[in-house]
Amino acid sequence: MKTSNISKEDILNAFNFRHATKEFDATKKLSKDDIDFVLKTANLSPSSFGFEPWHFIVVQDQELRELLKPVAWGAPVKLDTASHFILGLSMKAPMTKWNADYIMHMMKDIKQFPKDVIEMYTDFYKNFQETDFDLDTDKKLFDWASKQTYIALANMMTAAALHGIDSCPIEGFHQEKAEALLQEKFGVDTAKYGLSYMVAFGHRKADPEHPKTRRNTEDIVTWK
Repeated sequence: MKTSNISKEDILNAFNFRHATKEFDATKKLSKDDIDFVLKTANLSPSSFGFEPWHFIVVQDQELRELLKPVAWGAPVKLDTASHFILGLSMKAPMTKWNADYIMHMMKDIKQFPKDVIEMYTDFYKNFQETDFDLDTDKKLFDWASKQTYIALANMMTAAALHGIDSCPIEGFHQEKAEALLQEKFGVDTAKYGLSYMVAFGHRKADPEHPKTRRNTEDIVTWK
């Protein structure tokens, strides 16, 4: 397997290129190959225990995009102009609890662990939830799953930037109302999945008005 030979300079250029694009050029659409590439980076993203507690809905139907606007105050312009608009869902407790059917499916059918490894992994995961991270409520389990789903978000946006594709992550929505809409109009079982974020992809209508600002590296890193 070949390893990447992208230069450090090219990677940093992509990070500087990426910004939260407020308005996209609606006339420029991503190719199927481009959006498949972005989604594949989500598919290949790491997650705690490798359990992939996520699902992504690509919303291209304009009527469904319109329905999202009243429950997502941070999204209307992006919904109108983005080439592709994605909902990042995270699994809830019925899917991620240590003894859930989905967890057994991941170990047995996807990872194809032998029986003894499944038993060992189950014990590790149970102790992790009950002792190490104190994931003793449905809310804590969902927040933990969201942490994993955000890894996929970061990878999608970075991979897109490396390919000259713009993006905008969105948390500007009413979670309860948005999930009610997802259940009613998108066919999402909200007992199993919750909405962690939205993210838009496309090509910017204009360059940012202001340069990227960040604290100095020395202010955010401590060496011991």
